[in-house]
This record gives sequence, structure tokens and C-alpha cells, in this order.
Amino acid sequence: MSHHVHPYAHRLGILRDWKSRWFADRGQYQDYLKGDILLREFLEKKLRGSHVADIVMERNDKMWKIVIQTARPGLIIGRSGEGAVKLKNDVLSKLARWKMKHPKDIKIDIEEVRSPESNAAIVGQMVAEGLEKRMPFKRVIKQMLEKVMANRDVKGARIELSGRLGGADMSRREFVKAGNIPLQTIRADVDFAREKAYLPYGVIGIQIWIYKGEVFAEKAKTAVAPKVVGAVRS
Repeated sequence: MSHHVHPYAHRLGILRDWKSRWFADRGQYQDYLKGDILLREFLEKKLRGSHVADIVMERNDKMWKIVIQTARPGLIIGRSGEGAVKLKNDVLSKLARWKMKHPKDIKIDIEEVRSPESNAAIVGQMVAEGLEKRMPFKRVIKQMLEKVMANRDVKGARIELSGRLGGADMSRREFVKAGNIPLQTIRADVDFAREKAYLPYGVIGIQIWIYKGEVFAEKAKTAVAPKVVGAVRS
């Protein structure tokens, strides 16, 4: 029997990098890991609706850098940076509440995602927003698939829903697909994300696959770095 493998984890060290980048001794590892998990869960919950694509963390003994990649940087930064400062204060208060040791220098960078329709995490959030507005699920996923496939760099996409679709008593799975998605090809750039839509009759699970072509060494070297649109530092 074959096994499902997470498309992101399947390409770690080849096309993808770790979302938490740090080195720790045996005594620090547990604290670092716990801090990353709790803080990432807090930020994902707080920034829900801001179309956050990813949260990347880098740290050492002197600095903790949190990079938030979003399609709506203005919502997070706020007027004259007030929102970013408030977010940093909320992070510090949460760390104090959890009684976690952290470096004095905590920096929050906010990067803009230039093509949100080709990012699996943002597409998943858009689908969840449509379902939570009580729109018909088939119309939501078909329209979203058309938007995703309208991008030049997208070669294939699949959107799958599971749960009590349409308020039915029995849960089921529905999906729409366009193009091809080579999951077993390691150099295939497949973006994957899971999301949840919270409805009165239960939770709807959302899975997104977006295939952007194969990545070779030449493309990897000439990759454009994301644009930083805001930063907060203590």
C-alpha cells in the first residue's frame, strides 16, 4: 500500500527550507520547540483574515527574528506602524505569560506576497472565507480554481473539501482539479496547505495543491528575494 506524504516535508532540504531555523543544545531544544509551536499557533489565530502565507522563525542567543509573509501587509502594519508595534507587544506579553526565556532583541519582519492566488495557504483562507459566508461550496471551489489557474506560473491545481458539505447529515469529499500535479517528482514545485472553515453544523476541511513547474539549479540561483515592507525591532 502506498502512503500519503506531505508535499512540503517531502522536499525539505531540496526545494524547501525549514520554517524554524535555529540550533540548540539538548537543554534548550525543548524550550525552543515549544516556544515556536505556541507562538506560531497564537499568530495564526490572531492574524486570521490577514491572508498570512507563512510564518518563519530564526533565532540564536541574542536575537529572535519572526518573518510574517502576508498578502495584506497594510492590515498588520497599520497606520504609521501602530499595528506592528501592538503585535510585537502582544508577542512579548504572551511569552511572559508562558514564562518562556527569550532573547532581548525580538524583531518582526512583514513581507508582502506578490502573487496571493498562487500561494496555497492564502488560497485555502480565501476558500474558507467563502464557505463561512454561506456561499455554495461548489461555486466557491470552481471560481477559486479559475483564479489560481489564471496565473502564468501555475501549471496545475487541486482544491479538496471534506466534511458536512452543504449541511448534509453524512460527511463526504469533493474536489476540483485542473492541469497536472506530479507529487512523486522531487524537483516539482508543489505548494500545499491545509485550512479549516468553521460553520454552524461543523468544521469543513480544506486542502490545496498548487503546482508551479519544475525547479532546476539555474532557477534556484536566480530566485528573487521577497520584499520586506515592514519591520519592528526592540
